[in-house]
Amino acid sequence: MRDRWRVIGALAAALFAVNVAARLVIKFAFPDDDPTADRVSLVMFLVIGLILAGVAFRRGTTRPLAEWSTDLAAAVGVALALTVLVGPLLVGDNPFGGGAGLFFAQIWLYLAAALAGVAIGYLLLTALGRDYRSQQLKRYAEIKAAKPRRVVRR
Repeated sequence: MRDRWRVIGALAAALFAVNVAARLVIKFAFPDDDPTADRVSLVMFLVIGLILAGVAFRRGTTRPLAEWSTDLAAAVGVALALTVLVGPLLVGDNPFGGGAGLFFAQIWLYLAAALAGVAIGYLLLTALGRDYRSQQLKRYAEIKAAKPRRVVRR
């Protein structure tokens, strides 16, 4: 159980670090360039999605969907809270300074990127037949095929 929380914390920290890096790039490299800041934010969401796709692909091979998806949901929830509430403070902004629209837009965009990343990773894993469920069914079919047929006599 302790290892499970360690993995959740490490994933949340990695996702938050991506956000902090994007905020620092925007703050120091492009302080007054809104279109470039939007592109950096888009790249941040793509990186978050790719990280989650990789984690879903990796974890889905050895664990059931219900187990690893709750781990990912917990990590995304923690990272989202840190990103929305703590992230702006690190670069000297107010988390609610842009108004409610910007605050909730950050939440929806983050959740959309996270959901898309996990979905892409899991769908790719399932399409390749390497997910946990497919592996279980494959082992079951091999075991059933290995047993000789029982002959019934009358």
